Amino acid sequence: MAVVTIRNIDDAIKERLRLRAAKRGRSMEDEARDILRSALSTELPQTSSLGHSIHNRFAALGGVDMPDVPREQARPPITFGE
Repeated sequence: MAVVTIRNIDDAIKERLRLRAAKRGRSMEDEARDILRSALSTELPQTSSLGHSIHNRFAALGGVDMPDVPREQARPPITFGE
């Protein structure tokens, strides 16, 4: 098993951990292990590409019908050798 040291915890957080552990009849270390186990037991959501994320975000709003815009050539093509 690995050993983890956590430094610079706010005094208020440490006190809350101490009280929570005391209520449950456990040590602070055991309580911290249980909190970490609970927080990390759920699977992370599957990440998708940015395009899929944007699509999923706005899909419920429906689509937009864009008008057909006839396109014209911006300039005549360049020809070489004539």
